[in-house]
Amino acid sequence: MEGTNQNICSYVADTIELQIPSTPESSSPSLSFTRLAESYPPGFTRKVFAEVIGTFLLVFVGSGTAGLSAIDENKVSKLAASLAGGFIVTVMIYSIGHISGAHMNPAVSLAFASVKHLPWPQVPFYVAAQLTGAISASYTLRELFQPSKQIGATTSAGSHLQALIMEMVTTFTMVFISMAVATDPKATGQLSGVAVGSSVSIASIIAGPISGGSMNPARTLGPAIASSNYKGLWVYFVGPVTGALLAAWSYGVIKETDQPSAFSLSSFSFKQRQSNIRTDQVGKSTHRCLV
Repeated sequence: MEGTNQNICSYVADTIELQIPSTPESSSPSLSFTRLAESYPPGFTRKVFAEVIGTFLLVFVGSGTAGLSAIDENKVSKLAASLAGGFIVTVMIYSIGHISGAHMNPAVSLAFASVKHLPWPQVPFYVAAQLTGAISASYTLRELFQPSKQIGATTSAGSHLQALIMEMVTTFTMVFISMAVATDPKATGQLSGVAVGSSVSIASIIAGPISGGSMNPARTLGPAIASSNYKGLWVYFVGPVTGALLAAWSYGVIKETDQPSAFSLSSFSFKQRQSNIRTDQVGKSTHRCLV
C-alpha cells in the first residue's frame, strides 16, 4: 500500500507539472500585445493621417476640375479635368507613397489587402481616413463654388449597367498597373507614380462620357454626400471594388506562372514548390511603396 500511494502521488505530481505550462492565462496577454503591435506599428497614425491628406487633395483637384468643367468648359475642358486627375495621383504617390502607400482609394486598399500587401486590421482605418478626406474636400468645394451646385459629383450618362462595366474595366486597368509597379520586385518601381497617374488619366478620358471615370468609391461618395445626390451610388462601389479585386488576383496569377519550375502535374508538388519560391523571394525582395 505504501508503494501504491507513492506511485499515485508521483502520477498526480507529474500531471500537475505538465498542466502548469499550458495555462492560457500566462501567455495570452503577451500574445495579444504582440499581435496588436504587428497590426498597428508605431508609425501607423502617420499613415492614416497621410491617407486623409492625400485623399483630400485627390478629391479637391479631381472633383474640383470636373466641377469647373461642368460650370464652364471654356475655362477647364473635360480633357484638362481628366489629365488633372492623373497628375494629382502622380504627385501624391511621390509625396506620401513612402509613408502610407498613397492608396487614396478604398478599392485599392481592399485589393492590396487581398494579396497580403496590407494587413487586414489596418483596412478599416485606411478606408475611414480616405472617406474623411473625400468628404472634407467635397464640402470645401461646395463652399468655394457657390452658388453653383456643380462640385464634380460622379454621374453616369448611360445606363447603370454600362457605367458598372466601365468602372470595373477602368479600375481593373489602374489597379493592375499598381500591382505591377508596387508589388513586383522585377518592375521599375521608380516610375510607379508616372505609370499609375497615366493610367488614371487614360481611364478617365475613356470612361468620362459614360460613367464619369471615378474608379474610386471615396471620390464618388464625398461629392454625393455634399450635394445630396445618391443616384446610382451603388455602381461606384460595386464596380471599382470588383475591378480592383480581379486585377489583384490576375496579376498574382501572372507572377506565379512566371516561375516555370513551380509547375507539376501533382498539386501537392505544385504547392510545395510555390511555398519554397515564396520563401526565397521574401529573403531577396525589398519593401516597396504601395500605390
